Amino acid sequence: MNGIINIYKEQGYTSFDVVARLRGICRQKKIGHTGTLDPDATGVLPVCLGNATSLCDLLTDKTKEYETVLLLGITTDTQDVSGTVLKQQDVNLNEADVVSCIGQFTGDIEQIPPMYSAIKIDGRKLYELAREGKTVERRARSVTIHSIDILSIDLPRVTMRVACSKGTYIRTLCNDIGESLGCGGTMESLIRTRSGDFRIEDASKLDTVREWADEGKLQDHILSVEEIFGGCSSIRMNATADKLLHNGNTFRKMDVVDITKHGTTDNASDRADIHNRNSGYGETYAGVKTGIHKERYRVYDSEGTFYGVYDYDSTRKLYRPFKMFIP
Repeated sequence: MNGIINIYKEQGYTSFDVVARLRGICRQKKIGHTGTLDPDATGVLPVCLGNATSLCDLLTDKTKEYETVLLLGITTDTQDVSGTVLKQQDVNLNEADVVSCIGQFTGDIEQIPPMYSAIKIDGRKLYELAREGKTVERRARSVTIHSIDILSIDLPRVTMRVACSKGTYIRTLCNDIGESLGCGGTMESLIRTRSGDFRIEDASKLDTVREWADEGKLQDHILSVEEIFGGCSSIRMNATADKLLHNGNTFRKMDVVDITKHGTTDNASDRADIHNRNSGYGETYAGVKTGIHKERYRVYDSEGTFYGVYDYDSTRKLYRPFKMFIP
C-alpha cells in the first residue's frame, strides 16, 4: 500500500510502536512516521506507507498545533510530570502576570533541547545519557512559535493551544515559561491536534485501522500521494517518452502530450485521462502555493499512471524530478 494514514497516537505508545504495529496490520515493512510524539503525549501522527515514505521529510517540516497543560510551581528533570521533581515552589501570581509572560514567547525564540530527547550528540541519544545521570552541553536552537492561545487559567494550571514550527519542544516551552515567571513549570499533558493539514478529528486509532484491514477496507482510508500534491498542475507523457519518466530522468516539453494547469488543460478531450485531484493537500504539504511554485507538476505516463512530481527548469527548459513515486 502506498499513501498516508492519519493515526491517533494513544498514550503509552511511542511513535516507533505505532510504526511497528502498522507493519503487522498492513503486512509491509516500508512505513515511516512524520514527527515523534512522546509516549505520554497523544494525538495526530501521520504515517507514510510504501513509496509515500519519501514524503516523510516534507511532512515533518510542517506547522504543528498542540493543546497542553502547563503546571506551575513544579520543575522536573524531564520537563513533564513523568520525571523526577527537582523543585517545588509557591505560585504567587495573578492571571495578568501569566498572560503577559506567555505572550513574550511568541515569534522566533531560542530553545535548549531537553536532556530527555532523541537528539544525538557524538552518536548517542541525549535520553540515553540522561538515564546514566549525565548532562552534556546543548546548543540553543531557533524555533518559531506562531501563536499561543490561552484556553483557560486555573492556577497553578494553564491550558494553552500552541502552533509552532518543527523542532519545538512543548515541554521546554512550559519549563521556560515557568522559569520566566519565577516559580518553575512543567508540562502536565500534551495533545497534538494538527500536523500540517492532518487534524485530530480525522485521526484513527490503531484498533480501528486493524478493523479496516480485517474487513479489506484499509485502502479506502489511505490518502494517496497524488492527493497530497493535489494543488499541483498535471502532465501526461507522450508514449515515446514514457521510458524517461519510468527511469526518473529529465524530459522536455516535446515529450509531453498535454498539461493541466490548476484545472485547465491544453487538450480538453484528454482531461479525463489525467488524474487531476484538487484536494488542497498539495498546497500545504509540498509547499506548493498558487503564485509561488506554479512550475511544479504531477507527472503521469501515457497510460495515466502517476510516477512522480517534477519541477520545470525555465533556464534549461526541461522538467527535473522533485520526488519520484515509482508504482
